[in-house]
Amino acid sequence: MSVHLGSTQLTSSAHRTITPSVLYFGTPVVLITTRNPDGSANITPMSSAWALGSTVVLGLGDSGQAVPNLERERECVLNFPSADLWERVERLAPLTGRHPVPDAKADRYRHEPDKFGAAGLTPVPSQTVRPPRVAECALHLEAEVVSIRPGAEGGFRIVETQVRRVHAADDITVPGTSHVDTDRWHPLLYVFRHYFGTGPRLGRTFKAQT
Repeated sequence: MSVHLGSTQLTSSAHRTITPSVLYFGTPVVLITTRNPDGSANITPMSSAWALGSTVVLGLGDSGQAVPNLERERECVLNFPSADLWERVERLAPLTGRHPVPDAKADRYRHEPDKFGAAGLTPVPSQTVRPPRVAECALHLEAEVVSIRPGAEGGFRIVETQVRRVHAADDITVPGTSHVDTDRWHPLLYVFRHYFGTGPRLGRTFKAQT
């Protein structure tokens, strides 16, 4: 099909209407650490997150343990695993911190109180919040909860957080700066329920500082 706009001709390829079961079109995986009522740590793997300034907005299913922990404690750590951690992230995928397991998850999930141990991950203390960070992740964002509201479709919550402190591994930072070296950091991406790493850098925006 061709579309004429003045002297410009735009040619588009054929498209068809589809109804995908999910719209995870490609976002980084986040391991959210929160505190359970007994003070132990919970890890929630997710990928519905976006950042603007120091605000990070999360989309979380409300049948897991993360939402009640966030409602009660009002703080968390957003840990970003690199691509080489995908197998450990997947170990967390069928686990839930909720006990008993909610009916909606009963056929595919099992309760696990020690998610750090189950995934082979290491907790390290945070500086401004009580939930621990995940040592193996290259980037940690300590954050406070600003607001939680129901999603428009039901079954999930929209959580707005304010980042209070950022920790980055030495091997992904530009020496002497507070910039992440995007040539050396390879975040784990979740694309239509499949794991991917990043490819080579294609270019930079005019706003880039490094």
